[in-house]
Amino acid sequence: MQLPELAFSCALAGRGRIDPESFVRKRPATTRCAIEVPFRTVIPNFYKRTPMSEQKLLARRAIVTGAASGIGYGIAQRFLAEGAQVIITDIDHPQGMQAAAELGDECEFIHHDVSREDHWQKVFERAREKFSGLDILANVAGVTLMGTIEDLDVETWDKTMAINLRSCFLGCQGAIKLMKAAGGGSIINIASVSSFKPQAELVAYNASKAGVALMTKSIALHCARSGYGINVNSINPGVIQTAMLDKVISQVADGEALMASYRAMHPIGRIGQPQDIASMAVYLASQEASFITGSEFTVDGGLGIN
Repeated sequence: MQLPELAFSCALAGRGRIDPESFVRKRPATTRCAIEVPFRTVIPNFYKRTPMSEQKLLARRAIVTGAASGIGYGIAQRFLAEGAQVIITDIDHPQGMQAAAELGDECEFIHHDVSREDHWQKVFERAREKFSGLDILANVAGVTLMGTIEDLDVETWDKTMAINLRSCFLGCQGAIKLMKAAGGGSIINIASVSSFKPQAELVAYNASKAGVALMTKSIALHCARSGYGINVNSINPGVIQTAMLDKVISQVADGEALMASYRAMHPIGRIGQPQDIASMAVYLASQEASFITGSEFTVDGGLGIN
């Protein structure tokens, strides 16, 4: 799983919001950062299975991409707690297998390059075999590759667009075929605060996530006018505590100061957790959001308005 939201805060260093020289110096190889909080060691109580009578996604059939770790893992975990059956996918095969084993019997892992149409076809074929249909798709997988308009090469641009934008196109296209046959469903695309808040160092990422946001609206309009009963919405996360963030913190000279700077960017006073995004995903996937489509939900602790 490649989690995109971290680079937003890295890019702010170049805008004067953070002093990059304070953080980019490498630690000695023998030094470990004091801040290492693997995501799965902090699991809140509401990730425990909800009583069946209260489950918001009981018997719903879901696919979550990029779910070997981070936001995708958190969404899959919460979907399962709410009664769903879940197929998780990821490019990281060993981590994906481990994640599925941790998540339990109602979860299955499929190795998946989200930029490839043939891989998507196999995922949807498995959903037909396992579920006889599909109710929920969460497009979470993504990548952040930094570069300005002057230094980014075409290969990096194309890779960003393939993983971040083409993947959502392919996922939505295939999911609609399954969902409309069953009378409806919910598609949730993970965009970013970077879809509306540009950074010079993230020209490809900004463009890809803005594309996800507007494409989501176009698809939602098509599904609504077609009478498919498929709601399509997007979520814009802020900086989220994940294994990727831990890796960055472990490589800098002053991890405590870097974490403090991340927290300071968020008026709410903290960075996000995967469950913050998962809670919104559960809402959008549930019947409670049946009148919501074509909307963006920013879950960023106020980062986007700061």
